[in-house]
Amino acid sequence: MNREIKGTAFKFGDNINTDIISPPQYMELSVEEASVHAMEAVDPTFSQRFQSGAVIVAGSNFGSGSSRETSPLALRHLGTGAIVAKYFARIFYRNCINIGLPLFECPETDKIDSEDVLRIDTANGIIYNETKGEQYQCSKIPDHIMSLIEDGGLVKRLEKMFGKES
Repeated sequence: MNREIKGTAFKFGDNINTDIISPPQYMELSVEEASVHAMEAVDPTFSQRFQSGAVIVAGSNFGSGSSRETSPLALRHLGTGAIVAKYFARIFYRNCINIGLPLFECPETDKIDSEDVLRIDTANGIIYNETKGEQYQCSKIPDHIMSLIEDGGLVKRLEKMFGKES
């Protein structure tokens, strides 16, 4: 099965924590309302410029901090196609998988710039930088996890398997 994700890169540095991704002062808002404040501490125009399908690229330790799901939910609501980082905080990583947001670990994120067009071959773990004509090895998503992501996450998978309760 050929699974690819293609989008324009939005680049960030190291240690982007959950309070940066989804500021806590907006936690009481709906995901739709809170998502307009995503990443505003490091890029106040992020949510206005972000295009559905774009790929967030970062350095090390992306998603550290609290375990709340509001951060990955805000990014998914904006239409994030994937997140690529050198490595992720484990709870954030698992929360993203649970809501159907694909993540890839790649040690070469320093070579990617904002606005680069990326194509991610999920089956083979390769990121193609179409802007620069380069490719980078990244983590592969196993088929059973990719099918969970394609279903929209764990809750959607369970609803599909057992039927949705009214």
